[in-house]
Amino acid sequence: MSKPKAPRVVELGDRRVLTRGLPAQPLQDLYHLAMTASWTQFIATAALAFVAINLLFAGIYSLGSAPISNLSPGGFAGYFFFSVETFATVGYGDMHPQTTFSHLVATAEIFSGLSSTALFTGVIFARFSRPRSRIMFARNPIVTTMDGHRSLIIRAANARQNVIVDASANLRLLIRERTLEGEWLRRIHDLPLVRDRHPIFLLGWNMVHRIDAHSPLAQLTPDKLAEADASLILTIQGLDETTGQTMQARETYGHGRIRWQHRYKDLFIKDAIHGEVMDYEHFHTVIETDPPAS
Repeated sequence: MSKPKAPRVVELGDRRVLTRGLPAQPLQDLYHLAMTASWTQFIATAALAFVAINLLFAGIYSLGSAPISNLSPGGFAGYFFFSVETFATVGYGDMHPQTTFSHLVATAEIFSGLSSTALFTGVIFARFSRPRSRIMFARNPIVTTMDGHRSLIIRAANARQNVIVDASANLRLLIRERTLEGEWLRRIHDLPLVRDRHPIFLLGWNMVHRIDAHSPLAQLTPDKLAEADASLILTIQGLDETTGQTMQARETYGHGRIRWQHRYKDLFIKDAIHGEVMDYEHFHTVIETDPPAS
């Protein structure tokens, strides 16, 4: 049996879950780690690996009897710098292998260097070419009355201001419920949107779910949502017109972030000089409204 992975805290929106007992398979996750690490972590790890590999080969060269001609500087430092030249396939020509042992070691190192360069270049390209959306989500979903219907609304905006073609949105409720057998489990309920597709997502998008008799939220109050530790999961995806790649974004809201009987501040204003202006400074602003008449 493989050694279990160290406990890890997984964050899903406002929820933090400690996971443990999973099998540790670090070699199978190297690519995922390389893609998810920050640029600082990625470059620092690559630099440390480069130094470590060259220290290893320098140590191997030092086991031979005068393996390198014109070694400069003398001693271990010279072996290290010769290893760097060999690993990078630079080969300035001053220092070179002069024994069978050193030729064999240099052959292995050149193969390692070529392989490492190919892998490093591939990961760098994958990191740069990976599509990244700049979709903003309002900090707080709101529950208000719209067109005579009690509605849950979440506002989103395209901060990059590029055209995302045929964008689609999915809103789901994750809630803790009791089964008929009395067991507690987490269930996911779809929350249908009034409009779940946007032909050209360029500026903003208000996603509206009507809380009618068929809605999973119909009988739920803030207290009941808190008791069930409920959360909302919103995902948006669409095709970037510039790159032709699929853009994806996700936001998770804990029940405590929902603002009941509030509305979003309007972003559109009329300007005498510029005409219509969309002011994103108030993107997250919510305003309390009067409760609906009974």
